[in-house]
Amino acid sequence: MSLNLHGVITALATPFQNGELDERSFRRLVSRQLAEGVDGLVINGTTGESPTVHIAEAEKMFTIAKEESDGQIPILVGTGSNSTERTIELTRIAASWGADAALVVTPYYNKPPQRGLKAHFEAVADAGNLPIVLYNVPGRTITAIAPETTVELSAHPKIVGLKEASGDLNYLKSIVGKVSRDFALLSGDDGTCVEFCSQGGHGVISVISHVITPELKAILDSEKNEDALIHLKELLKLIYIESNPIPVKAALYLMGVFDSMEMRLPLVSLGNDNLVLLRNELRRLGKIGD
Repeated sequence: MSLNLHGVITALATPFQNGELDERSFRRLVSRQLAEGVDGLVINGTTGESPTVHIAEAEKMFTIAKEESDGQIPILVGTGSNSTERTIELTRIAASWGADAALVVTPYYNKPPQRGLKAHFEAVADAGNLPIVLYNVPGRTITAIAPETTVELSAHPKIVGLKEASGDLNYLKSIVGKVSRDFALLSGDDGTCVEFCSQGGHGVISVISHVITPELKAILDSEKNEDALIHLKELLKLIYIESNPIPVKAALYLMGVFDSMEMRLPLVSLGNDNLVLLRNELRRLGKIGD
């Protein structure tokens, strides 16, 4: 399968039950996503609680996703860290599983300058044995990939796309037409993804797509206007009312996809007041019964 990164790609949450990976719930989630026409999946991203997921668990989730999808859609694996050596190691491991690409987050905490970021991503691309997608999310990592750095990195044959999660549409405007022709521009911000795609983006790596995959696909495939998510405004707010992925795991539990809302510390399950609000909104949208 040629690597085609477009449309709605879901950054999958990781279900836990009594401290262990809940394989049954995860298989249920993947099957549902495929039935609803998702265009790609991410395993072991930050929505998947990658800091607390063990390699064996990530491999099991990848294996399930690969089996269920039968190679029909791309499956990316989150491999980024704030150590270049460790990121290369994790990317090689994902390559050995048969991943289609690695999603590599900007190194966090150690705050490298732009020349350090460029050297980091080039080293991973050179030695990781997989195409890589850059992941710019300064709200979590503090350090951002500057637009000009993204343009430079897009020339590397193994750096194939960007997940841009700053929510600043000026970032997209500053790189459209400057990145290499086949470089995938993917929103990482549900709240601005429609406008992002209308201004030259190719799709979204999404959290809210756990809940509204068909609706989001329809919006991006046809309407592409910034008002298209207005009727989902409350859901957008509630999916991020606490740190991601706390609310979306609660939504999946309420929808009967996950058997538990369980998180791994230091994350904890959604607070009761917010759970009531989320339940009411899912009822309003017809995602759960009364």
